[in-house]
Amino acid sequence: MSDSAKSATVSSSAGTGLAITDPTGFTKIGAQLPTLASILAQSVQTLALPLSDSQQRTLLLYLDQLLLWNKAYNLTAITDPVEALIKHVIDCLAIIAHLPAGSLLDIGTGAGLPAVIIAICQPERHCTALDSNKKKIRFIKQVSSELGLSNMTPIAARIEAHDGQYDVVTSRAFASLIDFVDAAQPRLASGGRLCAMKGKAPTAEELQELLPQWQIDTIKLNVPRLDDSRHLIELSYKNV
Repeated sequence: MSDSAKSATVSSSAGTGLAITDPTGFTKIGAQLPTLASILAQSVQTLALPLSDSQQRTLLLYLDQLLLWNKAYNLTAITDPVEALIKHVIDCLAIIAHLPAGSLLDIGTGAGLPAVIIAICQPERHCTALDSNKKKIRFIKQVSSELGLSNMTPIAARIEAHDGQYDVVTSRAFASLIDFVDAAQPRLASGGRLCAMKGKAPTAEELQELLPQWQIDTIKLNVPRLDDSRHLIELSYKNV
């Protein structure tokens, strides 16, 4: 295990946050670590997530790797650490409490959003990160190894070529909710749920097309420090 991964597993038993802000293992965001750690800790508290110091530190180590390898792997257009923390990490944290239990497939995962964030926060859940971009999957393999994420399986493939059944299928990448449902439904296990991260709530046209076969729950998300609209759309198949 790398030094950064070892550091990620060390939790501050006293809850002082010292383990989070130890700069060991950080390459890109070390100078801003106290600020970033404070923003993350406040957001975790606001979202009422039971994340340890170790898990919060691992989230920051992921952010560090995301920004460090961004140019090599073309991972994100956001280069400011605070903005990336809010718009990528905290944005994904906002769905954690709403996810059903079980195995998870993240379609079009890109840099591992939300798959890597979920894997860090819920080590008991197995997460599969799927993307057709081989460079981005190589990044996820690298960062998963660095962070010791034994519950993460990155796969370079299109969804049409992927086999397997999952209890939860997520995506942050699809512009169209209907396109996501069409692509994800074959991979959904019986009784499972599709969970789409969206900015706006579904349109009337989308609901009209999907409601005959799907039970749809629209959850308005409050993402700390983000004013933009965010929703999680959960769909379960009616089997009718």
